[in-house]
Amino acid sequence: MLLAGEAWRAFFDSFEHEAFRLEVRSSYAMPGEDEEYRDFLATGELRIPADDPWLTRVRQYRSTGRRIGRVHVLTRPLSDYLRYEFAAYAHNVEAGEDVRILDLTGKENPGLPDQDFWMFDGSKVVGMMYGPDGAQTGRELLANPNLGQYRYWRDLAVSLSVPFAEYSAD
Repeated sequence: MLLAGEAWRAFFDSFEHEAFRLEVRSSYAMPGEDEEYRDFLATGELRIPADDPWLTRVRQYRSTGRRIGRVHVLTRPLSDYLRYEFAAYAHNVEAGEDVRILDLTGKENPGLPDQDFWMFDGSKVVGMMYGPDGAQTGRELLANPNLGQYRYWRDLAVSLSVPFAEYSAD
């Protein structure tokens, strides 16, 4: 089942305990970020207001005891987009999101998939679909995912990653 707009938002917000994201791309093309991204490239600074909708949602999840986190798998050098995303991650962490980095520079992939996904409460998986340019083309609630495999990927990514605040791309 494809999830878009309010259906995606309602589905996402309904998780009870944990939302986990695996990110594997070095760039994304998100329409709502275009101006902010250009400004970041020009100035090297990212100003996100405290009432940003995502940060507000993260704080709400945390205030109700729900955990939200992600692992971004990457290799250096960081793309311009990853530098931008790192600037945003600092705000996400401050709001309560557990952002972690798995740097595979000079290492073999330990068996993680080459696809982004969200997993909710260890029991629902949404595959994130992107075009070659990084533009999101859809989100699909997987009907019969191999939950053991997705849990393994989540646990592996978390175990091999470091908290964002401890990561240095030097």
